[in-house]
Amino acid sequence: MGKASRTKVPDRRARIAAQREAARRAEQRKRIYIAGGSILAVVIVVIAFVLVKANSGSGTAAPASNGPTGAALAKLTKDVTGVPQSVLDKVGAGSIDSSNFITSGEISDASGAGDAYFATVDGSPLTSDGKPEVLYIGAEYCPFCGAQRWAMIVALSRFGTFSGLKTIHSSSSDYDPNTPTWTFYGSTYTSKYITFTPVEETTNERQGNSSSDTVPYVTLQTPTTAQQNLQTEYDPGDGEGSSIPFIDIGNEYVEVGNLAPYGPDELKGMNWDQVAAALTQPTSTVGKGADGAANYLIAGICALTKNQPSTACTPAIRALESDFATS
Repeated sequence: MGKASRTKVPDRRARIAAQREAARRAEQRKRIYIAGGSILAVVIVVIAFVLVKANSGSGTAAPASNGPTGAALAKLTKDVTGVPQSVLDKVGAGSIDSSNFITSGEISDASGAGDAYFATVDGSPLTSDGKPEVLYIGAEYCPFCGAQRWAMIVALSRFGTFSGLKTIHSSSSDYDPNTPTWTFYGSTYTSKYITFTPVEETTNERQGNSSSDTVPYVTLQTPTTAQQNLQTEYDPGDGEGSSIPFIDIGNEYVEVGNLAPYGPDELKGMNWDQVAAALTQPTSTVGKGADGAANYLIAGICALTKNQPSTACTPAIRALESDFATS
């Protein structure tokens, strides 16, 4: 071998050794990267779990929205309390079936069956502050009360002014869950024609934020003995307790539940703004149902106020008084 050949052998071995060392170091780096990536992936998963846990509370679903606030609430209130009289006149009875209206002698049969009804009664006049009184007993969790409040706000706004109304939803675990509605709790109502007395018995949340049907809802207000006596008199409930919503219109008319076929089913899948918009559409399902129910409330109140004010007790509204059953 020449000198050159002999000197190439150790150079080749050195290169091979260097390549092996480089490969070993590369393998070490690869393992480090893989291990680091695995650790990072675990960290990301843990962080994601913590964030989901924090946003979902103790594993329960996020609570449903209680509706608009601030300027949006102010606009919504204006829209609902200001449904044009021309719309109400056009709706008239709407989809409400007045053939279900009953007399006081038929109340025990209706309430015993747990049915909703509108009845003409013959009790002593219900008044407050020298004016006919409209008594409402309901609860924030109740989807039927939820549907009724839309009609009540439309009707009562023909005779006076609300302030402090707030939006809520019905119970998330009851029939027609999360029905968009309002609460009368904390609101005030002023009128020269009538007195409105609302009693919201409970909130829409169960005690301890429980989801169990056996846990009662949080108490808000308790009816007086006189109010409870009226409710029991006109809706004894056949031993199962009285129903809500309960509305006594001056002890001349009593409504229990929603006027058929209107109810929370008509509001299913809608938000507050959509319901408000539908109230101004005489041919919509909500317009015919909620406005029709409101018109019968207006007619009942007009019968007590001797058809005052005339802006509320229009000929179209007064015509509905003939549908009230008489004893």
